[in-house]
Amino acid sequence: MRTKIIGAGGLVAALCICWACGNKGATAVSNQQSNATQNASGDLHFKAPDGWTTEQTSSSMRVAQYKLPKVEGDKEDASLVLYYFGATQGGTSQANIDRWISQMQQPDGSSSKDKAKTDTMTVNGLKVATVDVTGTYTAETAPGSKTFHNDDNYRLRAAVVETPKGNYFVKLAGPARTIARWDQSYTDYLKSFEFK
Repeated sequence: MRTKIIGAGGLVAALCICWACGNKGATAVSNQQSNATQNASGDLHFKAPDGWTTEQTSSSMRVAQYKLPKVEGDKEDASLVLYYFGATQGGTSQANIDRWISQMQQPDGSSSKDKAKTDTMTVNGLKVATVDVTGTYTAETAPGSKTFHNDDNYRLRAAVVETPKGNYFVKLAGPARTIARWDQSYTDYLKSFEFK
């Protein structure tokens, strides 16, 4: 009987994880401390730049989310989300970069991969792989929703931050002119990452 109870508890935990993965996101800081301490102690620290609006996270998989106010003439704000899925979850840097690039289509039908700018840098001892690509944003509005964005003249900047606790994922998407307005603050945000 005891084995069955533990088994049922494990099943409930697995279902909760699957449900959380079905929602957009990354683990909140309080949750990540308990989930990932098995691999490393410490947390990812960062500073939101002036002018960004901190929003309530809409999923337990989101560490932080921000609105970057639109520039005059753009229809909407840009959105940045910092995700953490767990110590060994979320995939490799290259797999995520390839997936992000695939979410942008080129108006002339050419390959987004050929137009994407990728780079790797070290920030406070952490390896950070980045991608920057413009085009028509075609990502799903929510994982599994089967509904997709179709936003032209968009720009996607994203990064994978490798920490002793596992990868964190940064995704910034929005109108290209608005993203350009926040270019320097996005770079400053990445450079603020520190694991301690």
